[in-house]
Amino acid sequence: MKGKQTVRDMVLSLGVIVLVAFFIYLFIPHDDSQTPLKRVDYRVELLTARRAAPYPVAAPQGLPKEWKPTSVRYQGAEHNAWHLGFHTADGQYVAIEQSTDKPSDFIEQKSQGAEKTKVTQQIGDQTWQRYEGPKYDALVFEGDGYTTVVTGTGSFGQLTKMASALKTEAP
Repeated sequence: MKGKQTVRDMVLSLGVIVLVAFFIYLFIPHDDSQTPLKRVDYRVELLTARRAAPYPVAAPQGLPKEWKPTSVRYQGAEHNAWHLGFHTADGQYVAIEQSTDKPSDFIEQKSQGAEKTKVTQQIGDQTWQRYEGPKYDALVFEGDGYTTVVTGTGSFGQLTKMASALKTEAP
């Protein structure tokens, strides 16, 4: 009889613990939303890249304040690679990528396998090539010895907005 009582007591104790845990979960406030992305200040990296890179390093000017810069890096040892990533107001990702790497390899990597289309578009005095892919789309400009890729999950309208905002000199 003692064995049955011990098992019954364990089951009752477990039931009480589950009930208490449920009430704690129910009545203690909690936030299930994602942690907001942190805005990064990219001015120092931009100045460094502009001094070191053998091409005109581009960064946007005049984007909406809701576009949040979230990642930045310049890697001189890796084909003078410049990266600046943003999250848009609607949660999409748009990045500017530049490098002296072989254009086909660089475009493939940064557009995550997007394919070149027959569509080009004029942005300022530059002709940009459109690429479409399953994950990222891209706008690509091949300069003299360097390639600029504006890529991400954003729409072509958002990619165009970024490409239009790019400047190679400080305001």
